[in-house]
Amino acid sequence: MKIEQKKWTEAKGWVVEYPEALGASAQLVLVFGARAILGEQNLVAQIKTTYPNAHILGCSTAGEICGTQVSDHTLVLTAVSFEHTWLKGTQVEMQRMEDSFQAGKCLAQSFDPEGLVHVLVLSDGLVVNGSDLVRGLTSQLPDRVTVTGGLAGDGTQFQETLVFWDGVPKKNTIAALGLYGSRLRIGYGSLGGWDPFGPERLITRSRGNILYELDGRSALELYKKYLGEHASGLPATGLLFPLSLRGEAGETGVVRTILSVNEQEQSMTFAGDVPEGAYARMMKANFGRLIDGAVGAAQTTCEASGSHSPALAILISCVGRKLVLKQRIEEEVEGVRDVLGEHTILSGFYSYGEISPFMPGAKCELHNQTMTITTFAEV
Repeated sequence: MKIEQKKWTEAKGWVVEYPEALGASAQLVLVFGARAILGEQNLVAQIKTTYPNAHILGCSTAGEICGTQVSDHTLVLTAVSFEHTWLKGTQVEMQRMEDSFQAGKCLAQSFDPEGLVHVLVLSDGLVVNGSDLVRGLTSQLPDRVTVTGGLAGDGTQFQETLVFWDGVPKKNTIAALGLYGSRLRIGYGSLGGWDPFGPERLITRSRGNILYELDGRSALELYKKYLGEHASGLPATGLLFPLSLRGEAGETGVVRTILSVNEQEQSMTFAGDVPEGAYARMMKANFGRLIDGAVGAAQTTCEASGSHSPALAILISCVGRKLVLKQRIEEEVEGVRDVLGEHTILSGFYSYGEISPFMPGAKCELHNQTMTITTFAEV
Protein backbone atom coordinates (compact mmCIF):
# COMPACT_ATOMS: atom_id res chain seq x y z
CA MET A 1 0.00 0.00 0.00
CA LYS A 2 1.39 3.39 -1.03
CA ILE A 3 0.09 6.68 0.36
CA GLU A 4 0.39 10.34 -0.55
CA GLN A 5 -0.96 13.09 1.70
CA LYS A 6 -1.23 16.83 1.27
CA LYS A 7 -3.17 19.76 2.65
CA TRP A 8 -4.66 22.85 0.99
CA THR A 9 -4.94 26.21 2.75
CA GLU A 10 -6.00 29.55 1.36
CA ALA A 11 -2.67 31.07 2.36
CA LYS A 12 -0.32 28.43 0.94
CA GLY A 13 -2.32 26.36 -1.53
CA TRP A 14 -1.28 22.67 -1.66
CA VAL A 15 1.45 21.61 0.77
CA VAL A 16 2.77 18.03 0.63
CA GLU A 17 2.70 16.29 4.01
CA TYR A 18 3.74 12.79 2.93
CA PRO A 19 5.82 12.89 -0.23
CA GLU A 20 4.90 9.70 -2.12
CA ALA A 21 3.75 10.99 -5.55
CA LEU A 22 1.03 8.62 -6.79
CA GLY A 23 -0.67 10.48 -9.64
CA ALA A 24 -2.30 8.04 -12.06
CA SER A 25 -1.44 5.01 -9.88
CA ALA A 26 -3.78 6.13 -7.06
CA GLN A 27 -6.96 4.07 -6.77
CA LEU A 28 -8.59 6.03 -3.96
CA VAL A 29 -8.47 9.64 -2.82
CA LEU A 30 -10.01 10.60 0.53
CA VAL A 31 -10.90 14.29 0.84
CA PHE A 32 -11.99 15.97 4.08
CA GLY A 33 -12.53 19.71 4.20
CA ALA A 34 -14.51 22.73 5.30
CA ARG A 35 -17.88 23.13 3.56
CA ALA A 36 -16.97 26.46 1.96
CA ILE A 37 -13.76 25.03 0.51
CA LEU A 38 -15.47 21.92 -0.86
CA GLY A 39 -17.83 24.30 -2.64
CA GLU A 40 -14.87 25.54 -4.71
CA GLN A 41 -15.39 23.30 -7.71
CA ASN A 42 -12.02 24.18 -9.24
CA LEU A 43 -10.30 22.40 -6.32
CA VAL A 44 -12.31 19.23 -6.86
CA ALA A 45 -11.50 19.45 -10.58
CA GLN A 46 -7.79 19.77 -9.73
CA ILE A 47 -7.95 16.59 -7.66
CA LYS A 48 -9.61 14.67 -10.49
CA THR A 49 -6.95 15.87 -12.93
CA THR A 50 -4.07 14.94 -10.60
CA TYR A 51 -5.47 11.46 -9.87
CA PRO A 52 -7.27 10.53 -13.11
CA ASN A 53 -7.77 6.84 -12.27
CA ALA A 54 -8.81 7.22 -8.65
CA HIS A 55 -12.19 7.05 -7.00
CA ILE A 56 -12.76 10.13 -4.83
CA LEU A 57 -14.61 9.87 -1.52
CA GLY A 58 -15.04 12.80 0.85
CA CYS A 59 -17.19 15.02 3.01
CA SER A 60 -17.42 18.36 4.76
CA THR A 61 -16.19 18.53 8.34
CA ALA A 62 -16.09 20.34 11.66
CA GLY A 63 -12.28 20.23 11.55
CA GLU A 64 -9.66 18.34 9.58
CA ILE A 65 -7.00 15.87 10.80
CA CYS A 66 -3.69 15.58 8.95
CA GLY A 67 -1.01 13.66 10.83
CA THR A 68 -1.15 15.03 14.37
CA GLN A 69 -2.37 18.44 13.19
CA VAL A 70 -5.98 19.55 13.64
CA SER A 71 -7.04 22.50 11.52
CA ASP A 72 -10.10 24.40 10.31
CA HIS A 73 -10.90 25.83 6.87
CA THR A 74 -8.49 23.47 5.10
CA LEU A 75 -8.68 20.52 2.72
CA VAL A 76 -6.86 17.30 3.64
CA LEU A 77 -6.22 14.87 0.79
CA THR A 78 -4.99 11.30 1.23
CA ALA A 79 -4.34 9.28 -1.93
CA VAL A 80 -3.93 5.50 -1.71
CA SER A 81 -2.57 2.89 -4.11
CA PHE A 82 -3.45 -0.65 -3.00
CA GLU A 83 -1.50 -3.74 -4.07
CA HIS A 84 -3.99 -6.50 -3.24
CA THR A 85 -7.30 -4.70 -2.68
CA TRP A 86 -10.02 -3.64 -5.11
CA LEU A 87 -12.79 -1.12 -4.57
CA LYS A 88 -16.43 -0.47 -5.34
CA GLY A 89 -18.38 2.58 -4.26
CA THR A 90 -21.83 4.05 -4.50
CA GLN A 91 -23.97 6.87 -3.17
CA VAL A 92 -27.64 7.62 -2.59
CA GLU A 93 -29.55 10.83 -2.05
CA MET A 94 -32.31 11.23 0.51
CA GLN A 95 -34.63 14.06 1.41
CA ARG A 96 -36.21 12.76 4.63
CA MET A 97 -34.71 11.44 7.83
CA GLU A 98 -37.35 8.70 7.78
CA ASP A 99 -35.64 7.21 4.70
CA SER A 100 -32.38 6.44 6.53
CA PHE A 101 -32.98 2.71 6.98
CA GLN A 102 -33.92 2.21 3.33
CA ALA A 103 -30.89 4.27 2.26
CA GLY A 104 -28.63 1.95 4.25
CA LYS A 105 -30.25 -1.11 2.67
CA CYS A 106 -29.83 0.27 -0.84
CA LEU A 107 -26.15 1.04 -0.25
CA ALA A 108 -25.46 -2.43 1.13
CA GLN A 109 -27.35 -4.18 -1.67
CA SER A 110 -25.18 -2.48 -4.28
CA PHE A 111 -22.13 -4.48 -3.11
CA ASP A 112 -21.30 -7.97 -4.30
CA PRO A 113 -20.74 -9.82 -0.99
CA GLU A 114 -18.12 -12.15 -2.52
CA GLY A 115 -14.73 -11.06 -1.19
CA LEU A 116 -16.12 -7.97 0.57
CA VAL A 117 -14.13 -7.22 3.71
CA HIS A 118 -15.16 -3.74 4.88
CA VAL A 119 -17.55 -0.87 4.13
CA LEU A 120 -16.57 2.72 4.87
CA VAL A 121 -19.58 5.05 4.91
CA LEU A 122 -19.78 8.85 4.92
CA SER A 123 -23.20 10.40 5.42
CA ASP A 124 -24.87 13.77 5.39
CA GLY A 125 -24.78 14.90 9.00
CA LEU A 126 -28.11 16.70 9.31
CA VAL A 127 -30.88 14.84 7.46
CA VAL A 128 -30.03 11.33 8.62
CA ASN A 129 -30.96 9.06 11.50
CA GLY A 130 -27.57 7.44 11.91
CA SER A 131 -28.97 4.52 13.93
CA ASP A 132 -31.40 3.62 11.14
CA LEU A 133 -28.67 4.04 8.52
CA VAL A 134 -26.43 1.56 10.35
CA ARG A 135 -29.29 -0.90 10.83
CA GLY A 136 -30.11 -0.71 7.13
CA LEU A 137 -26.50 -1.34 6.15
CA THR A 138 -25.88 -4.22 8.51
CA SER A 139 -29.20 -5.90 7.71
CA GLN A 140 -27.98 -6.61 4.18
CA LEU A 141 -24.28 -7.30 4.72
CA PRO A 142 -22.68 -10.60 5.78
CA ASP A 143 -21.76 -10.74 9.47
CA ARG A 144 -18.06 -10.97 8.60
CA VAL A 145 -18.12 -7.56 6.86
CA THR A 146 -17.23 -4.69 9.18
CA VAL A 147 -18.69 -1.19 8.85
CA THR A 148 -17.16 2.10 10.03
CA GLY A 149 -17.47 5.75 9.07
CA GLY A 150 -19.08 8.96 10.17
CA LEU A 151 -21.49 11.82 9.61
CA ALA A 152 -20.26 14.88 7.76
CA GLY A 153 -19.90 18.17 9.65
CA ASP A 154 -20.39 21.87 9.12
CA GLY A 155 -18.27 23.38 11.89
CA THR A 156 -20.65 24.64 14.55
CA GLN A 157 -23.04 26.10 11.95
CA PHE A 158 -25.36 23.07 11.49
CA GLN A 159 -26.65 24.52 8.21
CA GLU A 160 -25.56 22.14 5.47
CA THR A 161 -23.20 19.17 5.11
CA LEU A 162 -21.71 17.77 1.91
CA VAL A 163 -20.70 14.26 0.82
CA PHE A 164 -19.38 12.98 -2.50
CA TRP A 165 -18.32 9.88 -4.37
CA ASP A 166 -16.78 10.42 -7.82
CA GLY A 167 -18.71 13.63 -8.36
CA VAL A 168 -19.32 17.07 -6.96
CA PRO A 169 -19.96 17.47 -3.21
CA LYS A 170 -23.70 17.49 -2.52
CA LYS A 171 -26.04 17.75 0.47
CA ASN A 172 -28.54 15.02 1.43
CA THR A 173 -26.07 12.39 0.24
CA ILE A 174 -24.69 9.15 1.71
CA ALA A 175 -21.69 7.45 0.11
CA ALA A 176 -20.25 4.01 0.82
CA LEU A 177 -16.96 2.42 -0.20
CA GLY A 178 -16.60 -1.35 -0.31
CA LEU A 179 -13.10 -2.82 0.06
CA TYR A 180 -12.41 -6.31 -1.28
CA GLY A 181 -9.52 -8.72 -0.91
CA SER A 182 -8.28 -11.52 1.32
CA ARG A 183 -5.02 -9.71 2.08
CA LEU A 184 -6.66 -6.59 3.54
CA ARG A 185 -6.63 -6.26 7.32
CA ILE A 186 -8.99 -3.81 9.05
CA GLY A 187 -8.70 -2.57 12.61
CA TYR A 188 -11.37 -0.52 14.40
CA GLY A 189 -12.27 0.88 17.78
CA SER A 190 -14.38 3.61 19.35
CA LEU A 191 -14.29 5.14 22.83
CA GLY A 192 -15.55 8.28 24.57
CA GLY A 193 -14.49 9.54 27.98
CA TRP A 194 -17.34 11.68 29.36
CA ASP A 195 -18.58 11.84 32.97
CA PRO A 196 -22.30 11.54 33.86
CA PHE A 197 -23.98 14.03 36.17
CA GLY A 198 -27.47 14.74 37.46
CA PRO A 199 -30.28 12.18 37.87
CA GLU A 200 -31.13 9.47 35.38
CA ARG A 201 -34.44 10.16 33.63
CA LEU A 202 -36.85 7.90 31.77
CA ILE A 203 -37.58 8.69 28.13
CA THR A 204 -41.38 8.81 28.22
CA ARG A 205 -42.04 10.19 24.74
CA SER A 206 -39.93 9.99 21.61
CA ARG A 207 -40.13 9.05 17.96
CA GLY A 208 -37.02 7.60 16.39
CA ASN A 209 -34.31 10.19 16.98
CA ILE A 210 -36.70 12.94 18.15
CA LEU A 211 -37.01 13.37 21.92
CA TYR A 212 -40.11 15.01 23.40
CA GLU A 213 -40.39 14.07 27.06
CA LEU A 214 -38.23 12.92 29.98
CA ASP A 215 -40.09 11.74 33.10
CA GLY A 216 -43.27 13.09 31.52
CA ARG A 217 -41.87 16.63 31.24
CA SER A 218 -40.68 18.63 28.27
CA ALA A 219 -37.22 17.32 27.40
CA LEU A 220 -36.16 20.64 25.90
CA GLU A 221 -37.25 22.52 29.00
CA LEU A 222 -35.27 20.18 31.27
CA TYR A 223 -32.26 20.31 29.00
CA LYS A 224 -32.25 24.11 28.99
CA LYS A 225 -32.48 24.11 32.78
CA TYR A 226 -29.28 22.09 33.01
CA LEU A 227 -27.50 24.13 30.36
CA GLY A 228 -28.26 27.44 32.10
CA GLU A 229 -26.44 30.25 30.29
CA HIS A 230 -25.42 27.83 27.54
CA ALA A 231 -29.07 27.27 26.51
CA SER A 232 -29.15 30.33 24.24
CA GLY A 233 -26.48 28.75 22.04
CA LEU A 234 -28.41 25.59 21.16
CA PRO A 235 -27.96 23.38 19.22
CA ALA A 236 -24.19 23.99 19.13
CA THR A 237 -23.78 24.23 22.91
CA GLY A 238 -25.59 20.91 23.29
CA LEU A 239 -22.38 19.31 22.05
CA LEU A 240 -20.85 20.16 25.43
CA PHE A 241 -23.56 18.22 27.30
CA PRO A 242 -24.46 14.95 25.53
CA LEU A 243 -26.92 12.35 26.77
CA SER A 244 -25.91 8.85 27.81
CA LEU A 245 -28.56 6.23 27.08
CA ARG A 246 -29.11 3.03 29.06
CA GLY A 247 -31.58 0.35 28.07
CA GLU A 248 -34.21 -1.18 30.34
CA ALA A 249 -32.06 -4.29 30.82
CA GLY A 250 -29.36 -2.17 32.45
CA GLU A 251 -26.71 -2.50 29.75
CA THR A 252 -24.40 0.42 29.05
CA GLY A 253 -25.69 2.26 26.02
CA VAL A 254 -24.52 4.85 23.56
CA VAL A 255 -24.06 8.62 23.71
CA ARG A 256 -26.26 11.04 21.79
CA THR A 257 -25.85 14.72 20.93
CA ILE A 258 -28.29 17.24 19.47
CA LEU A 259 -28.61 18.11 15.79
CA SER A 260 -31.47 20.59 16.14
CA VAL A 261 -34.20 21.88 18.45
CA ASN A 262 -37.84 22.72 17.72
CA GLU A 263 -39.17 25.38 20.07
CA GLN A 264 -42.76 25.02 18.85
CA GLU A 265 -42.85 21.26 19.48
CA GLN A 266 -40.50 21.51 22.48
CA SER A 267 -38.44 18.71 20.97
CA MET A 268 -34.82 17.87 20.27
CA THR A 269 -33.54 15.91 17.28
CA PHE A 270 -30.48 13.72 17.82
CA ALA A 271 -28.08 12.04 15.37
CA GLY A 272 -29.38 8.59 16.38
CA ASP A 273 -32.28 6.90 18.12
CA VAL A 274 -33.46 7.93 21.61
CA PRO A 275 -35.98 5.11 22.25
CA GLU A 276 -38.91 5.30 24.65
CA GLY A 277 -38.31 3.22 27.77
CA ALA A 278 -34.57 3.90 27.80
CA TYR A 279 -32.94 5.97 30.52
CA ALA A 280 -31.06 9.17 29.72
CA ARG A 281 -28.49 11.00 31.78
CA MET A 282 -26.59 14.21 31.12
CA MET A 283 -22.84 14.06 30.61
CA LYS A 284 -20.03 16.60 30.82
CA ALA A 285 -16.40 16.73 29.82
CA ASN A 286 -13.43 15.37 31.69
CA PHE A 287 -10.31 16.55 29.84
CA GLY A 288 -8.07 13.70 30.91
CA ARG A 289 -10.65 11.02 30.21
CA LEU A 290 -11.40 12.41 26.73
CA ILE A 291 -7.75 12.04 25.77
CA ASP A 292 -7.58 8.63 27.45
CA GLY A 293 -10.62 7.66 25.39
CA ALA A 294 -8.78 8.42 22.16
CA VAL A 295 -5.80 6.36 23.32
CA GLY A 296 -8.12 3.51 24.31
CA ALA A 297 -9.75 3.55 20.87
CA ALA A 298 -6.30 3.25 19.28
CA GLN A 299 -5.40 0.32 21.53
CA THR A 300 -8.65 -1.46 20.65
CA THR A 301 -7.92 -0.85 16.97
CA CYS A 302 -4.52 -2.51 17.32
CA GLU A 303 -6.12 -5.53 18.98
CA ALA A 304 -8.63 -5.80 16.12
CA SER A 305 -5.97 -5.66 13.41
CA GLY A 306 -3.67 -8.17 15.13
CA SER A 307 0.07 -8.11 14.53
CA HIS A 308 -0.15 -6.18 11.27
CA SER A 309 1.18 -2.62 11.44
CA PRO A 310 -1.36 -0.34 9.75
CA ALA A 311 -0.30 1.83 6.82
CA LEU A 312 -3.29 4.18 7.14
CA ALA A 313 -5.61 5.21 9.96
CA ILE A 314 -8.80 7.22 9.48
CA LEU A 315 -9.70 9.13 12.64
CA ILE A 316 -13.28 10.35 13.01
CA SER A 317 -13.81 12.26 16.24
CA CYS A 318 -16.84 14.22 17.42
CA VAL A 319 -17.06 18.00 17.09
CA GLY A 320 -18.16 18.07 20.74
CA ARG A 321 -14.75 16.80 21.82
CA LYS A 322 -13.11 19.53 19.75
CA LEU A 323 -15.21 22.23 21.38
CA VAL A 324 -14.31 20.99 24.85
CA LEU A 325 -10.60 20.32 24.35
CA LYS A 326 -10.04 23.57 22.39
CA GLN A 327 -6.30 24.29 22.24
CA ARG A 328 -5.61 20.83 23.68
CA ILE A 329 -7.39 19.09 20.79
CA GLU A 330 -4.18 17.80 19.20
CA GLU A 331 -3.41 15.86 22.39
CA GLU A 332 -6.01 13.24 21.49
CA VAL A 333 -4.52 12.82 18.01
CA GLU A 334 -1.00 12.68 19.45
CA GLY A 335 -2.22 9.97 21.83
CA VAL A 336 -3.39 7.92 18.85
CA ARG A 337 -0.02 8.45 17.14
CA ASP A 338 1.81 7.17 20.23
CA VAL A 339 -0.14 3.91 20.03
CA LEU A 340 -0.17 3.33 16.28
CA GLY A 341 3.42 4.42 15.66
CA GLU A 342 5.23 6.85 13.38
CA HIS A 343 4.81 4.77 10.22
CA THR A 344 1.00 4.98 10.18
CA ILE A 345 -0.40 7.86 8.11
CA LEU A 346 -3.19 9.64 10.02
CA SER A 347 -6.10 11.31 8.24
CA GLY A 348 -9.63 12.17 9.29
CA PHE A 349 -12.11 14.75 10.45
CA TYR A 350 -14.37 16.02 13.23
CA SER A 351 -17.91 14.84 12.70
CA TYR A 352 -21.55 14.98 13.76
CA GLY A 353 -21.52 11.26 14.54
CA GLU A 354 -19.26 8.21 14.38
CA ILE A 355 -20.06 4.75 13.01
CA SER A 356 -18.23 1.70 14.34
CA PRO A 357 -18.42 -1.23 16.70
CA PHE A 358 -17.00 -0.29 20.11
CA MET A 359 -14.60 -3.22 19.85
CA PRO A 360 -14.12 -6.52 17.97
CA GLY A 361 -17.18 -8.71 18.35
CA ALA A 362 -19.54 -5.84 19.19
CA LYS A 363 -22.28 -4.76 16.83
CA CYS A 364 -21.84 -1.66 14.70
CA GLU A 365 -23.63 1.42 16.04
CA LEU A 366 -23.95 5.15 15.61
CA HIS A 367 -21.99 6.94 18.34
CA ASN A 368 -21.59 10.52 19.43
CA GLN A 369 -18.73 12.11 21.35
CA THR A 370 -16.28 9.30 20.61
CA MET A 371 -12.95 8.98 18.88
CA THR A 372 -13.45 6.29 16.24
CA ILE A 373 -10.46 4.82 14.39
CA THR A 374 -10.29 2.58 11.33
CA THR A 375 -6.90 1.19 10.23
CA PHE A 376 -5.90 -0.42 6.94
CA ALA A 377 -3.03 -2.82 6.22
CA GLU A 378 -2.23 -5.24 3.41
CA VAL A 379 -0.36 -8.50 4.06
